[in-house]
Amino acid sequence: MLTEQQITTIAQNHIDKYGKESGIRLSLFKEATIKKTYGIIFFYVSKKFYDTGNEKYNTLLGNVPFLVKNNDGEIIEFGSGNTIEYYIQEYEAGRYA
Repeated sequence: MLTEQQITTIAQNHIDKYGKESGIRLSLFKEATIKKTYGIIFFYVSKKFYDTGNEKYNTLLGNVPFLVKNNDGEIIEFGSGNTIEYYIQEYEAGRYA
């Protein structure tokens, strides 16, 4: 079982990879994090938006929430077409892998 710190490091490394590819510094949106018994669900935004709160920097597209499973660190990316509650329900029902 991974610790919360290990899971957060995996999440940060995951978004750092996207940031490097896009040239945009990204930050985990810690206030929106959802802790579940099976892992942690993370959201992320541009670092500039996170630091300033200025909507003009809230320009990311395709930044979907993702789960880091606490048993093995696997990352499950959710979608953006429905609410997070929908994706959690689908995952917990075994219909989202």
